[in-house]
Amino acid sequence: MISESVIALVWAAAGVSFYGTTQLLNEALANGASNVVYEISTGVLGVFGGVLAVAGVIVCPITSGDTAFRSARLILAETFKLNQKKIKNRLLITIPLLAVGGLLTWFAIVYDNGFQTIWRYFSWSNQTLAMIALWVATAYLLKKGRYRFGSLLTAFPAAFMTAVSITYILMAQEGFSLNRTVSYISGVSAALVLLIIYLIVLLRRHKA
Repeated sequence: MISESVIALVWAAAGVSFYGTTQLLNEALANGASNVVYEISTGVLGVFGGVLAVAGVIVCPITSGDTAFRSARLILAETFKLNQKKIKNRLLITIPLLAVGGLLTWFAIVYDNGFQTIWRYFSWSNQTLAMIALWVATAYLLKKGRYRFGSLLTAFPAAFMTAVSITYILMAQEGFSLNRTVSYISGVSAALVLLIIYLIVLLRRHKA
């Protein structure tokens, strides 16, 4: 994820420097992100370099998608106790997963801003997963006596991610479209409640 962040920053810098202003970049993005990638790649690197850059942009999502589908299959297999050594059990999970992926692809192509909408849900779910993982790590460290205060290193980022994830889904158009003030208050309140619960448990375990 750190590498992906660096790549995103590189493309953001390349977009602004290539088009000159963020306004021109936004106008170019209105015609499709793929066109922006092609123009920047061929304009800066030439035809050969552009082909390599575009191929890299295409290959990365494909490999990420492959990893995501495989991970989802293994998670579902573990949940439903399906041995993946048998081809039948693999297909039992893989076919519905690919069908869902196909429906999402169809939605992204047919509807205006379909891809952007799906991407926003994906980004939110990714941040929410990070939030859950941080709280799980916090609970694990609390359970382990000698690492109890080390849980502070995961609890505060978890609380921050809680505020961000809840605020976004409450405020976003693809979420509940609530008032901005209400969304901010709800997100921060949820984060504070979880953080207070964590601190209470931490102090009780320390006294015990």
